[in-house]
Amino acid sequence: MRRGNLDDIDENTPILSIAAAAELAGMHPQTLRQYDRIGLVEPRRTAGNTRRYSLRDVAQLREVQALSAEGVSLEGIRRVLSLQNENARLQRRVRELEEQLEQFESESRRVFAAGERGVTSIRFGSRPTKSNAVVVWRKPR
Repeated sequence: MRRGNLDDIDENTPILSIAAAAELAGMHPQTLRQYDRIGLVEPRRTAGNTRRYSLRDVAQLREVQALSAEGVSLEGIRRVLSLQNENARLQRRVRELEEQLEQFESESRRVFAAGERGVTSIRFGSRPTKSNAVVVWRKPR
């Protein structure tokens, strides 16, 4: 039987009880309950309404503890966490848009030329072959 380690666990999976999360964060479980009540950390709930914390929640609890130790108020901490979450969301969106732009640029590198057989696609950086054919154009009536 293979034993996993913490590196194998998705950081967003809610697997830790309040006691385990409190121990990992270096806090009292009652502090976690208070932080949950005021919305600093929002653990998921089981069907029986038991709190379950993820490794990401524990990291956030450690950050709350560090900011609190620096003298930041709980409201200030809530604002800092909100801005960090918004920043992370915007960074993900920028990455998505950059990927879309790269895909668009790779598709838009196709060049088209009009020839005797109609519009054809040619490789970027190359020139269409010249033809000595005479094309008669008549103005539509």
